[in-house]
Amino acid sequence: MRKYIARRLLESIPVIIGITILSFAIMQLAPGDPLASFINPNISMEDIEASREAMGLNDPWYVQYFNWITEVLKGNFGYTYNGNHEIKQLIMDRLPNTIILTLTSFIFSFAVGVPIGVASAVKKNTAFDYTFTIFALVGVAVPSFFFGLLMVYLFALKLGIFPSGGMINMRAGYTGLVYIQDVIHHLVLPAFVLSLSNIATVSRFTRSNMLDVLKEDYIRTARAKGLRNKLIVYKHALRNALIPVITIFGLSIPFLFSGAYITESIFNWPGMGQLGIQSIADREYGVIMALNLITATLVLVGNLMSDILYALTDPRIRG
Repeated sequence: MRKYIARRLLESIPVIIGITILSFAIMQLAPGDPLASFINPNISMEDIEASREAMGLNDPWYVQYFNWITEVLKGNFGYTYNGNHEIKQLIMDRLPNTIILTLTSFIFSFAVGVPIGVASAVKKNTAFDYTFTIFALVGVAVPSFFFGLLMVYLFALKLGIFPSGGMINMRAGYTGLVYIQDVIHHLVLPAFVLSLSNIATVSRFTRSNMLDVLKEDYIRTARAKGLRNKLIVYKHALRNALIPVITIFGLSIPFLFSGAYITESIFNWPGMGQLGIQSIADREYGVIMALNLITATLVLVGNLMSDILYALTDPRIRG
């Protein structure tokens, strides 16, 4: 098992290198540069050109890439062009908030999606099955930004049950358990919106796998022996049906992080997604490349987790 994990880690190294090159190349192809947004009649073109030279923006792309990747390997992502803030610190300040949102959505997706999928398979072609089939189609088809705005309008503006945005009530100034309760209160809507599409995917995938497993001979044998239906479904069938769901389990991590860009912007959640949107608007290419690198690493980690879980459940894969 250790050799299998080591091999998969080694295979990830050239992928990471390719991602850094691709991410850097895309930023180089983007029109303009961060200094192009500096519109100030008191600053001459000569001063702007001198600043561009000092920042290394006039260097060949391969020199800029080498300088950037060298600093990244040291754990230094550089500084922002506007405000001269350390990029690493900006990300670290917002990373815990994004983890809270994505982890809650991740747990909620599988805690709700798997039971719905199992129940839909057991109650195939019933009103329950049809209802959640429609729910799954809506969850996949409706864009998250539209659903997020709908939730804000309905539950925040009309009913006043949840706050419309933010992470805490800035005016309250409280700490301890009350602070945690306030964060949870602000977390409900964005976590639900972020997890909706994943719930639909997990439930349909689980339903499809359960239907296949329930047709197997060993399930019919278990029924013929007179075993209880709950024991057959939850002990024998579900265990095998969840093996393919491992794929979604691993890939859900980067999916939720990328989906947080829109969700955090809608709900003004102070996370990495909101930082990414702001950086795109401000042409902060260093921040965008750092976020791209983190997201790409999460994709590889998700794939690695899926492969390891597959190998644990099916030893044939290790060979």
